Amino acid sequence: MKRTDNVKPQRAQYRLLKKLYDWVLSWANTPYGTPALFILSLVESSFFPVPPDPLLLALGISKPKKALWYATVCTIGSVVGGILGYCIGYFFIESIGIKIIELYGLKDQYIAMQSFYEEWNALVVLVAGISPIPYKVFTIAGGAFKISIITFIVASLVGRGFRFYIEGLLAYKFGESIKIFIDKYLAIISWLFAILLIGGFILVRFALQ
Repeated sequence: MKRTDNVKPQRAQYRLLKKLYDWVLSWANTPYGTPALFILSLVESSFFPVPPDPLLLALGISKPKKALWYATVCTIGSVVGGILGYCIGYFFIESIGIKIIELYGLKDQYIAMQSFYEEWNALVVLVAGISPIPYKVFTIAGGAFKISIITFIVASLVGRGFRFYIEGLLAYKFGESIKIFIDKYLAIISWLFAILLIGGFILVRFALQ
């Protein structure tokens, strides 16, 4: 019975993330794709669950010559959002930050993060910025544990920039050919992306137990 009770919330979470993912992707077909990309990158680094990667790729594929510009917008927005998350952790961890962390079910892991930051410092932010694990939890924790803001910003720029510029370069290089592939397998890719997103949260839970 316990197993069934655990599966139901996970399915509900999965469906919600899938809907949010589809909503994020829909902005690529509007004139507001670029500002939407910036705002999404910003809020994802501090509290929003869906990362900007799908929108970045969709915009880059639709206009390959602007793919690196979109990667720049995404990187800047993400770093600004990371600073916002850092400030939430630094100044408002008890009132706001902990509620965001609890929303993702990572309160126990958040406590364990302190030793990670003490031992690895910037490397933690760097890895979180590149990988699919929830970056927002690490930005809030970085502020709460008061790591150097300069170190935090540099690590965020390197980590987020590496991730988004790789995606921008792929869109720039393959353009229409990769668009055909994505159009053909969009449904499968969407499902895989949602699984990867949930997997990132699960990874943090297990890694920090």
